[in-house]
Amino acid sequence: MVSANKIEILRIAETIAQEKMIGKEIVISALEEAISKAAKSNYGEENEVIVEINQENGDISISRKMLVVDEVKNKFLEINLKAAKKINGAAQIGDELLDPLPPMDFGRIAAQAAKQVINSKVREAERERQYNEYKDRVGEIVNGIVKRTEFGNVILDLGKAEGVIRKDQTIPRENLRNGDRVRAYIYEVRSETKGPQIFLSRSHPQFMAMLFTQEVPEIYDGIIQIKSVARDPGSRAKIAVFTEDSGIDPVGACVGMRGSRVQAVVNELQGEKIDIINWSSNVANLAISSLSPAEVLKVVLDEDQSKIEVVVSEEHLSLAIGRRGQNVKLATELTGYEIDILTEDEESSKRQEDFLIKTNIFIESLDVDETLAQLLVSEGFSTIEEIIETDKSELLSIEGFDEDIVNELVDRSNKYLSDKEIENNKKLTEMNVSQDLMEFKPLSRAMLVALAENDIRNLDDFAGLTTDDLLGYQEDKNDKNSRVKGLLENFNISKDEGDQLIMEARKIWLD
Repeated sequence: MVSANKIEILRIAETIAQEKMIGKEIVISALEEAISKAAKSNYGEENEVIVEINQENGDISISRKMLVVDEVKNKFLEINLKAAKKINGAAQIGDELLDPLPPMDFGRIAAQAAKQVINSKVREAERERQYNEYKDRVGEIVNGIVKRTEFGNVILDLGKAEGVIRKDQTIPRENLRNGDRVRAYIYEVRSETKGPQIFLSRSHPQFMAMLFTQEVPEIYDGIIQIKSVARDPGSRAKIAVFTEDSGIDPVGACVGMRGSRVQAVVNELQGEKIDIINWSSNVANLAISSLSPAEVLKVVLDEDQSKIEVVVSEEHLSLAIGRRGQNVKLATELTGYEIDILTEDEESSKRQEDFLIKTNIFIESLDVDETLAQLLVSEGFSTIEEIIETDKSELLSIEGFDEDIVNELVDRSNKYLSDKEIENNKKLTEMNVSQDLMEFKPLSRAMLVALAENDIRNLDDFAGLTTDDLLGYQEDKNDKNSRVKGLLENFNISKDEGDQLIMEARKIWLD
């Protein structure tokens, strides 16, 4: 009987609360709901049964909630005033009162139903506790024991919860067996119906950064900062460090006495080779350091395009690129700039080719002689639009240019662009470019033609592109870095502008 088991119920509630590390009141609430469910099966499902457990002495009261009315239409939920007065002399029409029900014995079925309710509530509370405990620990390293492996995903027992290292977050060729003690980085915690999902990683760049934080006291204390990290998990990594304390060598501190500190990180990462370099706010200097061990002869920086052109000797080309393009790929990731590596001969040829292309654009578009076109290119002009946008005084400052030449140049440039606009509009009509893409203001008519020539003819197509598709990118081909040309590469769009174009298109598309 309920009354006979009241002390036992409190003891069970305390035991469950301690085992599952949840509040006792949560367990009591689950017990109240469970008894209510069992009572309904005993007194009738139509009743609104209310159960209260006194947390001090374990007393259990079972009642049914009734509404006081003039005329009873539902005998399970309503009671007339006369009957209500017998329960509570102060009862009035419209009041809700609790009608005490007699103590009951739990039958086997009722007890089983109560047990299911308690288990469900306790599991729910346990999941919420685990989620609340781990959601604020993203960015930490945790220790766990390998519990099992499922389809390449490794499940870790973290003590109070389980975490998963998905196959793509493991270190390649690392063989983790049941019972192995493993360290991993928490990079995401999600609350899902089946419980909190704690996603761990051993390949994440920040895993290596946190390992250095644990091994190097100066990083832990904030004296040395980790500015950037790049990894090819299990193979090679680069980390850029910086300190404002001139008396400390940040690279030496991370290496440690006889390499002890860096070796501890290398061992944890299954022998991953780690290059530690000095970080610099000067991107060109950072690029030179990040391409070590290759020696860089020249750096050309394009901040608008987030690109760096690096010139190396023929002997250092393979070192700079690295096996399967690994070195330049890590340097790109570390600097945040796209790095294009050229030999001295390639750079010279590229400069000559670029100069010739720009010269021919001015000769053909503006019908000027080669000398005048070369003068424009030498002064840094590369497009017709730049001539119109430049102040006339700047054009007049070019040696050999007078007012008549400048006015004629501007007039021819305006006519060329006007004719080109008419021609582009005709092409767009012939190529059936959709109205929604035509009305997408950030794209010029020339850009639309370039896109249409590559079968991008509506806003859906454009929104499905990536910034790399627009600006081009490097890819590995036979251990060499090969460039894939971007659809709008010739329009001098920066990476930020490319990102903005794609985001605006996707917003319109989604709306």
